[in-house]
Amino acid sequence: MPVQNYETLNTNSDVTTTKTLLHEVIPLTGTIVSGTYGSSADAPGSERNVKNYAHGMFQSVYDYPYLSSSANHIFDITMGYDETSDLSGTTAGHIQNAKKINMYNQFSQVLLGYTGSSNTVEVFESDLNFSDNTAGKQMKACYFLTLSRLITKDQIKKGSFSLTLNTGSWTAVTPAGAVTKTLTDVSASETAGTNNKGNAGEYGVLYSMDGDEDSVGYGLIFYQAGIVVLSSSVFINDTYDFYRVPSDAKHQVAKTLTGSSISGNCDAIRHRITNMSFNNTTEINSTIYFCRIPHSKYNYSSNPTYTSNSKIRVKTVASDTPVAYVTTVGLYNASNELMATAKLSEPLRKDPTNEITLRVRLDY
Repeated sequence: MPVQNYETLNTNSDVTTTKTLLHEVIPLTGTIVSGTYGSSADAPGSERNVKNYAHGMFQSVYDYPYLSSSANHIFDITMGYDETSDLSGTTAGHIQNAKKINMYNQFSQVLLGYTGSSNTVEVFESDLNFSDNTAGKQMKACYFLTLSRLITKDQIKKGSFSLTLNTGSWTAVTPAGAVTKTLTDVSASETAGTNNKGNAGEYGVLYSMDGDEDSVGYGLIFYQAGIVVLSSSVFINDTYDFYRVPSDAKHQVAKTLTGSSISGNCDAIRHRITNMSFNNTTEINSTIYFCRIPHSKYNYSSNPTYTSNSKIRVKTVASDTPVAYVTTVGLYNASNELMATAKLSEPLRKDPTNEITLRVRLDY
């Protein structure tokens, strides 16, 4: 039998790397978000799949009652406004004012970073250039949807996000009695419409696709972070009561932002989400090894059954060409220690008249 030997891989010509992006459509219907499990218009926030916390700074939404072992976390909701906003204040009518400012600052710091030597917190803007500080584009009062990593995977696919909202009255938010807006990032793609900013990677602007408003930006989506920043201006309409508090008082948007708790604001926006959908992205990184078998090698098997009485079983005449069948590829380290094996789907015939190149891919 021949002495066992190894083929050395050339890192320049025999090894390469690649990345594959897998996408999955994620539809989130309004029934899951706003009332599937036992809520009512008179008892907002009572859904068993919506969890409120004692700190009152955000809500968590699940696809099943959150006490169930099969429940999956979908996203968190919160809101806040900038301290320079007209909504900011310390009067008796302002509820959780400091927390709302802190929530806005936290998302600004995480998503946009700091600016200037004084580490000033930046203001969100419905544009791809945060340096112009255009007053009409500034989003100083926002709702934040933080999507679970369970459904976004590595990132949200650019150009795939859609959010349909009913912007009408709290008592008439059904499609028949509401003004509906659909916000999308259709202007974004893998090569255009996005930009790098701060610590959160790429983002796109959410535009309204209804009527003649397709040039109006109402929010931002940060793809790698999986966070949607929605401007409260999408709901501004003085003729609608944005939220009905338990005392049955009707609040418009500005009053809700200041006079209701964060959880109350979360109830109000959840009450209006009709549909949300996007494609997530899973990145699969691969190393590919091209294992080349020259014509003059590996024509004999190391399997003990290959011979019988010191004779090769597959040869009847001594002058016949030796034949072997390749079934397994082994990858060894520099010390000839076996690190990985790959099985072929079927044996490949090998003799001195042919050469074989096997492509082995390791995914991680």
